[in-house]
Amino acid sequence: MNSISVRALLVRGMLAGLVAGALALVVAYFLGESQVDAAIALEEAHSHDHGGGEELVSCTMQATGGLASGVLVFGVAAGGIAALVFCYALGRIGDFGPRPTAALVAGAALLTVYVVPFLKYPANPPAVGNPDTIGKRTTLFFLMVALSVLLAVAAVIIGKRLAPRLGNWNASIAAVAGFVVLIGLAYAFLPSFDEVGKDFPATLLWEFRLSTLAVQATLWSTFGLVFGYLTERFLTPATRAAAPHTAGALS
Repeated sequence: MNSISVRALLVRGMLAGLVAGALALVVAYFLGESQVDAAIALEEAHSHDHGGGEELVSCTMQATGGLASGVLVFGVAAGGIAALVFCYALGRIGDFGPRPTAALVAGAALLTVYVVPFLKYPANPPAVGNPDTIGKRTTLFFLMVALSVLLAVAAVIIGKRLAPRLGNWNASIAAVAGFVVLIGLAYAFLPSFDEVGKDFPATLLWEFRLSTLAVQATLWSTFGLVFGYLTERFLTPATRAAAPHTAGALS
């Protein structure tokens, strides 16, 4: 794949990421904001009881401009990175066309970048978590993301090397099993945090975490569909050009 194709796919990846981010923003606003508002109300009641200070950024700004800019920028950036991964993965992970490869890249991104770290360090709404540990929790979360991505890449490489000896199916099972075992060890040895207060509603916490998972699932599934469509049209133009001639010949 030459530099022109990579550049074109990068642009398409960022465009697909923008579309995916827009849909994820809709899900975040309509599905997650109610939980955030409820958590903020609990936090404000607690801060008033203890003489909390004035907020630097209004809740309205956080729920509109802040949310929109964060989700859209993340969508564009993630789409660009995923497009570069697609350029490397196409034709190297199996006999898959552009659309299946895009779907596999999007699914792998959802799993490694969010789901695996989420199971160890799930998202918390406002009023949950000790402010003194936020730096440590953030560092460990990104460490979990890095471990998940690196171990997934290693699993793919090992699976391809084992395939000639064990066959594709057995090699894939061995690679996935190794990934699960190593992730399990990371879960066991990395520190955990249980900072949810006893008075915080469990239902609210559960719904908030489900909404964050829904946002990420929307983002990556939309990206996989849109980017797969765009890449197939770009990489297989002969199919589109031949379709009218084929229809004319059949008629």
